Amino acid sequence: MQTKILLDEGEMPKRWYNIQADLPTPMDPVLHPATGKPAAPDDLRHIFPMELIRQEMSTERYIDIPGEVRDILTLWRPSPLYRAKRLEAALKTPAKIYYKWEGVSPPGSHKPNSAIPQAYYNREAGIERLATETGAGQWGSSLAFATSLFDMECTVYMVRSSYDQKPYRKSMMQVYGAECIPSPSDTTRSGRAVLARDPETPGSLGIAISEAVEDAASHENTNYALGSVLNHVCLHQTIIGQEARQQLATEDVYPDVVIGCVGGGTNFAGLSFPFAGEKMTGKHPETDIVAVEPAACPTLTKGIYAYDFGDVAGLTPIMRMFTLGHDFVPPAIHAGGLRYHGMSPLVSRLVRDGVVRPVAYRQNEVFDAAVTFARTEGIVVAPEAAHAVKAAVDEALRCRETGDAKVILFNNSGHGNFDFSSYESYFAGSLVDYEYPVELILESLSRLPVVAR
Repeated sequence: MQTKILLDEGEMPKRWYNIQADLPTPMDPVLHPATGKPAAPDDLRHIFPMELIRQEMSTERYIDIPGEVRDILTLWRPSPLYRAKRLEAALKTPAKIYYKWEGVSPPGSHKPNSAIPQAYYNREAGIERLATETGAGQWGSSLAFATSLFDMECTVYMVRSSYDQKPYRKSMMQVYGAECIPSPSDTTRSGRAVLARDPETPGSLGIAISEAVEDAASHENTNYALGSVLNHVCLHQTIIGQEARQQLATEDVYPDVVIGCVGGGTNFAGLSFPFAGEKMTGKHPETDIVAVEPAACPTLTKGIYAYDFGDVAGLTPIMRMFTLGHDFVPPAIHAGGLRYHGMSPLVSRLVRDGVVRPVAYRQNEVFDAAVTFARTEGIVVAPEAAHAVKAAVDEALRCRETGDAKVILFNNSGHGNFDFSSYESYFAGSLVDYEYPVELILESLSRLPVVAR
């Protein structure tokens, strides 16, 4: 019984998998924020390179990974797949628990899987600088890492609550040569507008996105890079699930349950989409695919499926997705990477169609599971990844009750080495199990954009 299932560098996937090819019907169009009409490729060229726009709209099943990108990815890929034998023993479960460990990347999470190709395509298009947002800091440090490899500049707008909670993420960005600005800031019109309304706001990903998009649109040498939500980011992350499928095949097993945490959706998409494709095409129709979110930001479990902006200021295209309303500002929970009002349109579509099952957990039960995992498997996980750990533990405990020897696979998307202040709050008993009031969600949803259906 192997603890680590490894692939050689030559076995790393050479193509990304595009789940749009296997959807039963096409995705709803993305709409222009000013006109409300379907956006054309030229409408996005002021912030994205053409190759990423092509990937965003493509329905080809596979898209080749450039050789230069693959060469950089081999710094940490293929990533290991672990059998969580000690966790299984502690839970006294007949289930087999596997996890894909993405914390081996230089910045410590799954995020470089998309940061590297995004920086590459922008460099190829002649772009000298990238502007972006980050929640907990994993994406910001990953894009900073990527731009340093391609000799580009990088500016990161980091959600203020995480900027204060996780100062070493800012330090990592600076080591890689990036500028890190707490958001909302006084450097952009959208940031100043938010501060005028609420000077003490903890910020949100929606606010930080507005600032980064405004920055990119106002500098000719700058493009915008997004670390989650969009189709091309989901596409780049599918290297995770493709590797996991190969690794499980060497053990002659296939997952009964596939689990990932969700904020914008791409860590979840990266692991689950190759398996969701096989579920939709009938190859493995019974696979239970579970998306785990925080109860404090319950986009999939309490939001609605509607057209909405991806940011607070309404600068981004309008997408059909599960949303809590674009001006929704969630409480400053410690899983900062999951504090987003919307969701990947692709993940949203799979939830709406019943391919994916969403669940939500509170902070303390999530940290309970994270500590159990650390004391059995040895890895201190990020608060975001701890949501997936919690769902895997619950599934394994159900197997203990039923006697089912299910194969459980989850994405362990990043380490928690910069999150000890969060663990300190947990051990001090000061974590608040915040569940966002329904009436405040409804108030935010009342301000969704009115678009022609």
